[in-house]
Amino acid sequence: MQLTTRQGQKASILGLAGHQQINTDCIEVAFDARINYFFFYNLEFENFLNGLKSLLVTQQEQVLVATGSENRDIHSLRQYLDQVRRGLDIDGIDVFFVEYVFPGEDLTQVKVVLDEIRSWKDKGLVRYVGVTTHNRPIALKLIEESQCEVLMHRYNMAHRKAEEDVLKSAQKSNIPVVAFTCTRWGSLLVGHPLWQQKPPTAADCYRYVLHHPSVHLALTAPQTRQQLEENLSVLHTPQLSPQEVDHWQQYGDLIYGNGQDAFDTQWI
Repeated sequence: MQLTTRQGQKASILGLAGHQQINTDCIEVAFDARINYFFFYNLEFENFLNGLKSLLVTQQEQVLVATGSENRDIHSLRQYLDQVRRGLDIDGIDVFFVEYVFPGEDLTQVKVVLDEIRSWKDKGLVRYVGVTTHNRPIALKLIEESQCEVLMHRYNMAHRKAEEDVLKSAQKSNIPVVAFTCTRWGSLLVGHPLWQQKPPTAADCYRYVLHHPSVHLALTAPQTRQQLEENLSVLHTPQLSPQEVDHWQQYGDLIYGNGQDAFDTQWI
């Protein structure tokens, strides 16, 4: 499966995610640079949503609108769906994610929510049913049970264990992967005391993520137009060489350390 716009264009390899500080005009800048995938977690990203709404007036058929919710209450989910449609003045959403499925959660309820979203798809309100999770066993289970059409999963230079199982399984099942936390919440950009060379740029981080064949796009959430324009270089640079992949994996190992910080152990 490929993520495509309503007009049939393949999703761009870089997707723009909402950030509280982003300017409204960044949406148009991104679209002009050939980004056609726009994601927001909720309706609090006012500038992002205002810019997206303006773009959708004339370009809805050429754009993928993606959002989702952590809520597991069906009534609340329906309200959110209606709020997004009214807020953006659109009939339907391209990708809707059941967000942050986590260890210990009742997967039976998650499947109830997924069934609800599939009913929206039958009505033409949603085009793709997605799931986001940081947890590899959960991702594998949902893939194996054919519970999602799109998987949004944590993957970066430091967090590479997904390569061993999740990404392989998604590729085998023909499920496109949207990679997020590509800069590991910015920590990959800082450097490391034992790394004597330059740390990666954000663009390097996205290029690393995109070298894996199961990853269809990487999410970027720049705070400023300058950061956005720097990240857009990914759209015009070649894929990493094997030597570059090895280089950044060595760096990622240093950043990951022993993997014992709370977030790593909680979410695997």
